Amino acid sequence: MGRGSWIACDEQKVKAPVLISFLLANAAGAVLSFMSGQLANPPARGAAGDMRYLHVFIAYLAVMGIVGHSIGHRIFRNACGWLVQQRRPDEEERRAVLAVPWRYAVVSFGMWLGAAALFGALNVQWESDVITGVRVALSIVLAGLAACAATYLLVERCMRPVYVHALMAKDFDHRHARFGIRPRFLLSWAFGSAVPLLLVGVERLGRPAGFVQPVASLVFLISTGVVTGGLVIYAAARSVADPIDAVRDALTRVRADDLDVQVAVDDGGEIGLLQIGFNQMVEGLRERRTLQDLFGRHVGPGVARQALERGVALGGERREVSVLFVDIVASTGLAESRPPDEVVTVLNVFFDSVVRRVGAEGGWVNKFEGDGAMCVFGAPEPQVDHANRALRAARTLRRDLLALAASNPGLDAAVGVSSGIVVAGNVGTELRYEYTVIGDPVNEAARLTEEAKRRLGRVLASDESVERATSEAVRWRVVDELSLRGRQRPTLAYEPAPDDSASASTASAAPRSASEAGSPE
Repeated sequence: MGRGSWIACDEQKVKAPVLISFLLANAAGAVLSFMSGQLANPPARGAAGDMRYLHVFIAYLAVMGIVGHSIGHRIFRNACGWLVQQRRPDEEERRAVLAVPWRYAVVSFGMWLGAAALFGALNVQWESDVITGVRVALSIVLAGLAACAATYLLVERCMRPVYVHALMAKDFDHRHARFGIRPRFLLSWAFGSAVPLLLVGVERLGRPAGFVQPVASLVFLISTGVVTGGLVIYAAARSVADPIDAVRDALTRVRADDLDVQVAVDDGGEIGLLQIGFNQMVEGLRERRTLQDLFGRHVGPGVARQALERGVALGGERREVSVLFVDIVASTGLAESRPPDEVVTVLNVFFDSVVRRVGAEGGWVNKFEGDGAMCVFGAPEPQVDHANRALRAARTLRRDLLALAASNPGLDAAVGVSSGIVVAGNVGTELRYEYTVIGDPVNEAARLTEEAKRRLGRVLASDESVERATSEAVRWRVVDELSLRGRQRPTLAYEPAPDDSASASTASAAPRSASEAGSPE
């Protein structure tokens, strides 16, 4: 991945929302806390006391805003310097990025502790009441905890564009991922429910036995808890639901066989591990599909499918099949007259034509043998009409090769077809084996191919193949009875008829020819 594609987010566009969220969460919490304190603990000096607290509050808020902005800027710069420098983060920098929300929350809590100490001391001095000062300080600390929770949730969400880059590296130790779903919802509960309830309890601290909580204070705490609690729970739910929705949508695409999909890893907890796991799963599926495709290209789709469904074992089973051999005529002369790379090009063009024609008839190329190929019909998947398919493939393949020879002078090939019982299965050892067919039809088809090289038609088929064929048989005529090399019994050979009328007459004459030839059974 290049430099430009690695840095896909603008540092300023991330830092600004982070700082704004940090400052606004604490400012909003401070305003709510101040209003709650004033309603629950009205100053003894009345309006004048209110103004003094208000002036101190505004001054403290302004100072802490400046300090918080400065510290927040430094936290982001230290954790995301690699982003500014447009490079990949190292392990330590990735941990620092994940720790950014915690650091902002700690800074936030420090400012709230300062506010608790300041306003607690002011209440003791101005109100001459230690209990009130303690009560105010505790209330500010509780409100600060809620503000820290909100700070964490908001900053964590704003940091997600950076997480996408920090967590995408394969060498990242994901054991350092943090802040899962449980802590996230616990913080939401604390901010939305626990803190308002605790504030109600704290307001009774040190009060007389008959003290009645001011209605305005109760209404304010309840309404604040309901509204802020709902907002925070909604934000926490979105932080979980959005990435899960992205994974769900990606799974839908995977079910539709679309493996060119990847989800962005933008979470530092369990959801991030889920996103990483999904991406790893899809990557594994892509590799498996690639291997399956390569496997299918090497052994044929049918063999690959059978191996995946049934497993692989040495040995085979008896099958009735048709075997088609095709071999280039005078290949030695072709190799001598052309450069090697040109010979390879011609062979590839030749084999492409063979594979396409045989595949169009439902057969498969079992193996390439130098400048020839052995093709099988009826295995590994049975075909009732395998002889029809093989004969039709041989006949039409001859036409294809004649057309191919026009653009490739010197290219010529012979075809032989035979049918019968073979053993089809895996042959070899546990370390290296191949799926093939073994039996007399294989030898006969190979010998017919050798004989076809000496004949003008270049295509021969055995009587076994023609007898097993139905509609295709009428397109073939008997031509000779051959004594093939290595075979004791002679073979009655057929070749494609020159036209349909000849095919019809040949079909009726074929049995007589066989009897006249005196072919032994």
